[in-house]
Amino acid sequence: MSKHERRSPFGSRGEPQIPDRVRASGAKMTGVRSPVVGEIGFVGLGNMGAAMAANLAAAGRRVIAYVRRQDQIGKLEALGLYPTTDIGALIECEVVITMLPDDDAVREIVFGRGGDGLDGLAAGLMPGAIHLSMSTISTAAASLLASEHARHGQGYVAAPVFGNPDAAKARQLFIVTAGVSADVERCRPILDTLGQRTFVVGADPGEANLVKLLGNMMSATALEMLGEVVAVIRKRGLDPQPFMDIMTSTMFGGRAHRIYGDKIAKRNYAAGFVLPLVLKDVRLALAEAEKSGVPMPSVGVVRDRLITGIARGYGALDWTALGLVAAEEAGLYAVPSVIAD
Repeated sequence: MSKHERRSPFGSRGEPQIPDRVRASGAKMTGVRSPVVGEIGFVGLGNMGAAMAANLAAAGRRVIAYVRRQDQIGKLEALGLYPTTDIGALIECEVVITMLPDDDAVREIVFGRGGDGLDGLAAGLMPGAIHLSMSTISTAAASLLASEHARHGQGYVAAPVFGNPDAAKARQLFIVTAGVSADVERCRPILDTLGQRTFVVGADPGEANLVKLLGNMMSATALEMLGEVVAVIRKRGLDPQPFMDIMTSTMFGGRAHRIYGDKIAKRNYAAGFVLPLVLKDVRLALAEAEKSGVPMPSVGVVRDRLITGIARGYGALDWTALGLVAAEEAGLYAVPSVIAD
């Protein structure tokens, strides 16, 4: 057995003892514990997660990084992390961060996989530990996970982020958090290391995920509109860059228009927030809207554009590829077209 494959003790720990205080979502805690100072577990070491974990390590934190594949060990060690292929190595951590792609991936980590004996975090973490979920997931999944951790005497804090991998590397993420106040405050030093600002929106973890999903829809619809207007300008034989400079210097000076408008004008579709993950968020947001009885027709257009882009083979491209789809629909390029300049 290698140093990266410690035997998982999850199955032998027994049922954890529930502390006297109730940790259900929204409940008030009777005591305030000090900020997390021990090891931090990390699950989800993609482009975003690896950058975030590396920042924690650079700040002097010992980060235990769980990965499934042995071939990722060397890369993560080079970032200053302590990688392992055994999820049981996370059980002594005061906080475990997850940065995973969807509801199913987070549920699997929390509940485990019965078919192959993978035990989940809820069954293994010590009472009082916190699951800091930084994934973009549904409000229903957040509520389910919070309830499961509360059942085991653990905390659950939702903390999805706004920002791409470059922002993660530069510690420029905006973080939206929700959970029991004392748990959020215990995580505050971690959040301050990862981002430039943290917003606390409430005690119900689902509220943070709703804010994240709706914020992503504002960005996605902005990208769709940017792609459409740039297509008009190109169809008239004009350079879109002066138009973009005027718009972002006057009425549309926000980050989404400035950053993504420039990329669409330059036909830069290099992978960042790839189309299948955007489509996942769009579908989650539409489901939240339907549950609330609110139509979102503009988001429906974005959903169809994303499906079109993926069908044309652009699934590995950034969501700026909405501009590519708009250009193709305008007859500017043959399909398939050059995907980036």
